[in-house]
Amino acid sequence: MRKLVLILIILLLVSACSNSNWRTASRESAGIAPNPVDVQEAVIEFYGADAFSWRGWFAVHTWVAIKAESAAEYTAYEVVGWRVKRGLPALRKYTTTTPDRYWYGAKPEKILSITGDKAKRLIPEVIAAAERYPWANEYTLVPGPNSNTFPAWIGLQVSDLELDMPFRAIGSGYADTEIEN
Repeated sequence: MRKLVLILIILLLVSACSNSNWRTASRESAGIAPNPVDVQEAVIEFYGADAFSWRGWFAVHTWVAIKAESAAEYTAYEVVGWRVKRGLPALRKYTTTTPDRYWYGAKPEKILSITGDKAKRLIPEVIAAAERYPWANEYTLVPGPNSNTFPAWIGLQVSDLELDMPFRAIGSGYADTEIEN
């Protein structure tokens, strides 16, 4: 009887996921990022969205996007585990006009948004911190380093961001723990 209940719970969790196929899951813009064509000032934004599939019940995936003053695109940074399995760095840097894309079906939310002079001043520090991220080629779901370790690392390196990671950002504490060691 216990096995049957456990199987039913697992089936319920898996079937309740918003999208079980990453290939067809939405990656469209959520419409929450300042449009780089309309907004000329510098922008720093941290986003978080439910992790893909059943993991989203427990955890979020987080990433960072920056736009220099008068830039036509954002530069986004994120850590993705599947890249390591393919022999690529976990840390991915790319340019985009839509840094607020759905994370494989999950709508992102802003964790932090800084614009104007403060963003302009902090962008070089964010870029420098990203370039010295110590786990750029590593990914471990738990305890880290993972997708949440990277934004947490940036926040620790650039304290003027005053970044407060979400509770469900599992792995965000890894950066702090490793720095202490």
